[in-house]
Amino acid sequence: MLNQKELESKVRHIEVHSRKAVLEMLAGEYRSSFKGMGIEFEDVREYQHGDDVRSIDWNVTARTGKPHVKTFMEERELTLYFLIDISKSGEFGSGEHSKREVVTRIFALLAFAASHNHDNVGLILFANGVEQHIPPRKGKNHVMRMIDLMLSHQTQTTGTDIAGALHHLNQVRSRRCVTFLFSDFFDSNYANALRDTAHAHDLSCIAISDPRESVLPAGGMIELCDSETGALRTIDCRDPKLRQRLNEKSLQRESSLIDICHEAKADLLNISTEDDYLYQIIRFLKERNNRSADVL
Repeated sequence: MLNQKELESKVRHIEVHSRKAVLEMLAGEYRSSFKGMGIEFEDVREYQHGDDVRSIDWNVTARTGKPHVKTFMEERELTLYFLIDISKSGEFGSGEHSKREVVTRIFALLAFAASHNHDNVGLILFANGVEQHIPPRKGKNHVMRMIDLMLSHQTQTTGTDIAGALHHLNQVRSRRCVTFLFSDFFDSNYANALRDTAHAHDLSCIAISDPRESVLPAGGMIELCDSETGALRTIDCRDPKLRQRLNEKSLQRESSLIDICHEAKADLLNISTEDDYLYQIIRFLKERNNRSADVL
């Protein structure tokens, strides 16, 4: 566990890195990718040929003696909710960063992009139940507080309940919002909850993985520790059947998640701890923006 000085240093490092990336590369893609959730009244002007008669402002028309119509603009202010799986499997990392560290950095990028755009950001941390819930607010200090919480929070439960976290969001947030679900998806029985949430909100699933979860290292005997239960197991990395089973299980989990998200019409991004996550996020936002343009 980090002491206070180490924690403050890490938060500051993430802030500096994230804000620089946001200002240089991410802010424009973010703004283009996430549209407002409605329209709001902007002004009135004189009626012009071709205007929709349903937009006539009868009070102004009566007062001026000339037909006037209401004009509207997109309600640009957004609310973003981040649902982040902090179960103990996220502590695994075979390289420089654990899955949870990568998630924290991606969260910081997107949260600072939202803050830069004057949007509201909320956070739900969950494992086998919701452990922290920070309601949406604006501002840099709010984002910093959430980063601090993600770095310092000690998971209180074992296991993962994605469906429970999604149900919690739907209970506390009835109005449509942009939602990011971060998890390694070592869970089952969440398809219905994910579909319901994607129907109610603009949902994107960010699946975080580590290469060693699908491919064992070359070599002989190694000892594995179950991050959820602490149980130890010794395996032989040279066993071809074991290597094949691990790879097949990983592919099956990935394929299942793709099918679930496709059926729910939720966006999906797979990120490995070895990936350039900034590049992956920007590409993801570009693809969202391109799909929106194609629809229009």
